[in-house]
Amino acid sequence: MKISEVRTTVVGTPWRELTFVEVITDDGRVGLGEARMLNKTDTLLACIAELSRRYVIGSDPFDVEKLAWQLTWEEYGRVGEVTATALATLDMAYHDLMGQALGVPVHRLLGGTMRSRIPAYANGWYQGGRDPEEIASLARAVVARGYRGLKIDPFGAATAELSPSELRRAVAIVGAVRDAVGPDVALMIEMHGRFTAATAARVAAALTPLDPAWLEEPVPPHDVAGLRQVRAATTAPIATGERVHSVPEFRELITGGLVDVIQADLTHIGGFTGLRKLAGWAEAYNLQLAPHNVCGPVGTAANVHFAAAAPGLKVLEHFNDFADPWVAGLVTGAPSVDASDGAFALPTAPGLGVRLDHDACAEHPRTHVHFNLMREGWERRDSLSAVSS
Repeated sequence: MKISEVRTTVVGTPWRELTFVEVITDDGRVGLGEARMLNKTDTLLACIAELSRRYVIGSDPFDVEKLAWQLTWEEYGRVGEVTATALATLDMAYHDLMGQALGVPVHRLLGGTMRSRIPAYANGWYQGGRDPEEIASLARAVVARGYRGLKIDPFGAATAELSPSELRRAVAIVGAVRDAVGPDVALMIEMHGRFTAATAARVAAALTPLDPAWLEEPVPPHDVAGLRQVRAATTAPIATGERVHSVPEFRELITGGLVDVIQADLTHIGGFTGLRKLAGWAEAYNLQLAPHNVCGPVGTAANVHFAAAAPGLKVLEHFNDFADPWVAGLVTGAPSVDASDGAFALPTAPGLGVRLDHDACAEHPRTHVHFNLMREGWERRDSLSAVSS
């Protein structure tokens, strides 16, 4: 079984573009991968095409370590978001092909079944503006849908600092949500790396009494010293890692005791191969994993397989019940969260268990959207400004 072709398809939504990658073998099998590339879809497509010509065509899909080595060592240039994402989509598709060839679901290739139910938390649900009572009403609907956890960024378009009135507003929003969902629902606070260390520390101290499940990315990912300052200001768990794109870059965060929940994104850290290596490191330091997942149905399926086998899993992120729920129709076999317990079921079909519907994809052409977290109203995820094609 050798790879003979790599094909890409991009689907547009009002706030994200989903890039699907099909890796086709000489015996007719099709492996599937996916990533949401923030604002650089064209760049990702070019990278996939170039690297596929160099390393993928003619290769054996069982050689995932070789592919990872080639894209991180033979390429020589430092691995960043684009290369790590290209590698992830290909690694995902390779694992899909392996599972199909062996007749087993991908999680069987990752160590087997650690759990039969994969707990999920909701994101993308707070689309109604920044009125505390309106957001609280939306939060009740999330819990009624079965979710045991939900995440929110209550800070609007804040950058670096937060005025006293805006801090009071953010606390009021989170307080209203906490009152609406009760004390037993996990409430994750997304900070999107918006703040200086001093501001993030002040925000953390204000929100800690509301018992957040974690404070996420309080400072930009490069600001390790700032993260240390935030750590000293709160007893709340710290979560970060979605914008860290190689395993070695986690070294200072992990060994410095600056992170409690590792949020590496399977689609931005080299796929299963990269995330499995990070999972072993997390286990050595007694840390939990909550993979960042802003994908459509294929990337979500991959995350479910990983989560089924990962010893240190805490919870898995999910957007697709509240933001672009129609994306489930882009594939057959899309994973879904069970309303009875807020969890995904264990996949049983060979490979990833999903297949791309090209006709459905064609109904949603590219939007060339620029998703701008520093723009007022970004949380509505409705119709954001497009970049030129």
